[in-house]
Amino acid sequence: MSKITKNDFLAGQLLLIDKPLNWSSFQAVNALKWAIRKQFDLKKIKIGHAGTLDPLATGLLIICTGKFTKRIPELQGQIKEYTGTITLGGTTPSYDLETTIDKTFAVDHITDELIQKTIQQFIGPIAQKPPIFSALKKDGKRLYEFARAGQEVEIKSRSVEIFEFKISKINLPVLEFRVVCSKGTYIRSLAHDFGKALGSGGHLSSLRRTKIGSYNVNNAVTPDVFKEKLLPDS
Repeated sequence: MSKITKNDFLAGQLLLIDKPLNWSSFQAVNALKWAIRKQFDLKKIKIGHAGTLDPLATGLLIICTGKFTKRIPELQGQIKEYTGTITLGGTTPSYDLETTIDKTFAVDHITDELIQKTIQQFIGPIAQKPPIFSALKKDGKRLYEFARAGQEVEIKSRSVEIFEFKISKINLPVLEFRVVCSKGTYIRSLAHDFGKALGSGGHLSSLRRTKIGSYNVNNAVTPDVFKEKLLPDS
């Protein structure tokens, strides 16, 4: 990351951040905001991210400052790429490891051929239900608020598109995958639905966002590295 001045941040910067595990996207934005304000003695600065990552996911988070915050809707609409693991044989209410396994299933019927055949159901435009453990709103409340209160709620399916879905390694019950998808796709839902289609149940056990449009996580830095490079040499 080259030296960026106060005027650069105010005029607008697009920052590529590699979000650490167990950080919320809000925490990452906040860490950068306070570092920039402290460094340049600013009372305020416009800053926001172009697409949330769950705390249990790592990888690319695009953070915009100043006038570049106007670009956030455009960036949110870009095609995204993810890699990660799906663990078969068990489901969780959150579709990932935020909650514990509630049902278990056999996996001894699963073959490479079944996996490759089942994948075809998930390529192209598909109808997908978001997880109830998500920040989407219904009747003015976040879905996860209903979930944590143990309340039943109807969640409507929505159309998303899966451009690529490939299993790169099979080591049952764990599958390593790569997905390229449209805006609005929940990889947790994809993992859950894929496991269900295999007749074994499944949940997302790790996730990393590698690309947003033409932006690559290989060019990103962690929040800590950003702060180190932002501060002057002692």
